[in-house]
Amino acid sequence: DVRAMVRETYVKSGVVVVGKTKEHADAVTKFDMYASFEEPVATIPSHRFLAIRRGEQEGVLRSQLRIDEQDVGDRLVARGKVRRGNPWGEQLELAARDALKRLVMPSVESDVRVDRKLEADKAAVEVFALNLRQLLLSAPLGTKTVVGIDPGQRTGCKVAVVDDTGKIIDHTVLYLVQGDHATAKARESLRTICKTHRPAAIAVGNGTHGRETEAFVREVLASEGLTEVFAVSVSEAGASVYSASEIARQEFPDLDVTVRGAISIARRLQDPLAELVKIDPKSIGVGQYQHDVHQPMLARKLDQVVESCVNLVGVELNTASVPLLSRVAGLSATVAKRIVAHRDKKGAFRSRTELLEVTGVGPRTYEQAAGFLRIRGAEHPLDASAVHPERYGLVEQMAKDLGVPLHTLVGNAALASKIDWRKYVSADVGEPTLRDILSELAKPGRDPRDSFEPPKFRDDVRTMEDLVLGMELEGVVTNVTAFGAFVDVGVHQDGLVHVSKLADRFVRDPNEVVKVGDKIMVRVMEVDLVRKRISLSAKKNDRPEAGAGKAPSAPERGKQGQRAPAPARDDGKKFSNNPFAKLLNKG
Repeated sequence: DVRAMVRETYVKSGVVVVGKTKEHADAVTKFDMYASFEEPVATIPSHRFLAIRRGEQEGVLRSQLRIDEQDVGDRLVARGKVRRGNPWGEQLELAARDALKRLVMPSVESDVRVDRKLEADKAAVEVFALNLRQLLLSAPLGTKTVVGIDPGQRTGCKVAVVDDTGKIIDHTVLYLVQGDHATAKARESLRTICKTHRPAAIAVGNGTHGRETEAFVREVLASEGLTEVFAVSVSEAGASVYSASEIARQEFPDLDVTVRGAISIARRLQDPLAELVKIDPKSIGVGQYQHDVHQPMLARKLDQVVESCVNLVGVELNTASVPLLSRVAGLSATVAKRIVAHRDKKGAFRSRTELLEVTGVGPRTYEQAAGFLRIRGAEHPLDASAVHPERYGLVEQMAKDLGVPLHTLVGNAALASKIDWRKYVSADVGEPTLRDILSELAKPGRDPRDSFEPPKFRDDVRTMEDLVLGMELEGVVTNVTAFGAFVDVGVHQDGLVHVSKLADRFVRDPNEVVKVGDKIMVRVMEVDLVRKRISLSAKKNDRPEAGAGKAPSAPERGKQGQRAPAPARDDGKKFSNNPFAKLLNKG
């Protein structure tokens, strides 16, 4: 089959050839590394393929998949057994080569591009899913009062105070750049808030003016002797999306959009999972070319990740929001709303079995969801654990065999360690389930997430201009991709630690050494103020190369010389001549 032969050639020996379009040939763009670029189709990484594709969609790049046309043509002619002595042989050969170049090659190239795009999409979706899981499982501060601040200059910093259950109890506005009088008033307001509500922490959004606001908060806390309160920078990615959403309007119908954002920032510190489930995962910003991949595939995968995380951690039935409850196995959005309505009308649930009183919660739904729902201070001691109600009888038998009341066994690690799980193996209950039960008895309702530790950003580094080559900084990993990890070092622009700079050993996959939320030490290797790029290294003894430094301003760059011309096709035709070009240019 001719198409199969040509396809195999593209896949095994084809080369992706990329160049800049005439309109952007001399412009400084984020795609300059692909200005004159070639890489085999068989080995090009998914993230690079998607980057080139994005450059094409933005009109900056053009690309083709190139093969040895002469060699393929020779094989085609040989396969067709065209004899040169034949009076029509020359015309047959010309026709075969013309069909190959004009019809077969463009069509097969399009097929290979589509297949390569699908493979790249799958890889990008997996990266997004892993990052999202790590972000959702970030360490929570817990049930403590928190002040959330959404930084702002002209309109002021919106401040919201939420209690240990996440309920808003106070809000105000601090003006920090409107003069000394306004600053003094802001200082007094913040001091009053801390004295009145005694928060454990102040969460400051990491957006524009975030570092300056955090520095102001730290200075006030220090000068007022409020050592029991700490300030921490919190990612506000997606907060604006939430604050303008229908969910936020239902939660806080009488509050301004900006105040809702401050509430979200505070709650993110208390419990990242409970707050982030209210936001479309694609708005959180931990993906790799998330807008370029197949959206239905991405949505399905991210939904699975969110539900998996919610069910792993468990949900406090008496405080959970509708979006959080709707992610519990067996509970739909409608049933979640009914549970909250029942809770608001009749008060807190005292036992899991009360769920059966909610309209829409039958035996089947109860069986699916009950094990993931917790009730702190419940009538039955196991209702606060991950032990499923259908195993209560088994645990009660364990307590009876030990000769102690059930409430004495629950939470007693010493007693739980005395239980020989082998005695309780049956056709319905195996070793894994029994080991999980014993773990829950030792630490009922345990949270699988790490304990919270605030990052330590340097006070003298607030903008990219403050960075110095060779400077060592502590940063927080905000995103992990196939080519490296992005790290927040406190300058409102994440830096990139390339995969080759992540460790002192060879690293094939960045996820082997870092994950979203990790705190790592990095060294500044290069700062490009024009493109707003920061290059970092996590290698212990890595140093910037001689001559590396902050990039010159845009006018200065133009004096450095002309860029090499983009590679042209052999036939001199535009890349858009491909009959499948319109299809390929779709997102």
